[in-house]
Amino acid sequence: MHTSTRHRTRTALVIAPLAAAASVALLAGCAQTANAGGAAEAEPAASGFPVIVDNCGTEVTFESAPERVITVKSSTLELLLALGLEERVVGAAFTDGPVPDEYADAAAGIEILSDKVPSQEATLAAEPDLVFAGWESNLTAEGAGDRDTLEQLGVHTYVAPAACKEEGYMPDPLTFDGVFADFEEAGAIFGATDAAADLVAEQRAALEAIEPNDEDLTALWYSSGDDQPFVGAGIGAPQMIMDAAGLTNVVADVHDTWTSLSWEAVVDANPDVIVLVDAAWNTAESKIERLEANPATAAMPAVQAGRYVIVDFPSTEAGVRNVDAVAAIVEQLGAR
Repeated sequence: MHTSTRHRTRTALVIAPLAAAASVALLAGCAQTANAGGAAEAEPAASGFPVIVDNCGTEVTFESAPERVITVKSSTLELLLALGLEERVVGAAFTDGPVPDEYADAAAGIEILSDKVPSQEATLAAEPDLVFAGWESNLTAEGAGDRDTLEQLGVHTYVAPAACKEEGYMPDPLTFDGVFADFEEAGAIFGATDAAADLVAEQRAALEAIEPNDEDLTALWYSSGDDQPFVGAGIGAPQMIMDAAGLTNVVADVHDTWTSLSWEAVVDANPDVIVLVDAAWNTAESKIERLEANPATAAMPAVQAGRYVIVDFPSTEAGVRNVDAVAAIVEQLGAR
């Protein structure tokens, strides 16, 4: 797999997170030598700090690891749980459903601040030192607070890098190498480089163990939409997951993460398989009913034969569930 340009640029210009700890520690050692004979001084560099990241075009400097974090979206919460950092999460918001069973105990004591994006008032009331957002749009004056304002109030902000939309920062395309690099960057920010390395190694091994489907099947990734279906396009998480599962995306030529189609275009594409995103507010079952009620789509062979595979909504955004989504799709294809 290749690493996206956005990741190479970001790490080259900023810190290369895992290597940065060694580099800064070396500088700290030189400074100690120069001060030989003096009292021992504080050594933030020994633990890899400061960490400076260029995050979606906003430079953020972490002098130490965040201790009071608000997460917005499931992807950010679940990454911190996977890194064993649940005690630092003072509140979560805009979660997309229950966390996976393996994280249930760790998440049990975390307060849910809001079902949607928390207000700036609710955000500040939790006294965070960091808001870790799943989307850039979470950090606005109408939402948790815009980035400049929160920074002036002493609250850092960090957006999941895979969600960056600015040119030069948006993954093009998103790859598993890029997703894993984001885990490593989070590990550097939170002083959890070993945990991040373990997580990446575990996920790489799980991904490599998956044998992609070899039936040369085409697929449509149907996320939402009634009058117009909203589907996975050619450079985002759906494309990455379908590639790894051995599916050919019927709209892979659309250079975007997501796109809207007409139902006529869906019928013309005539996918062998339809991937259905299951969310509490927009279930896979409701999508099946919609496909079967529409005379045009009801005549599609995939609909008539019920050739569906289902993925949970949280696994459709870059995060710790992506590898499991690949495995689930391959397993469902094999069980047809």
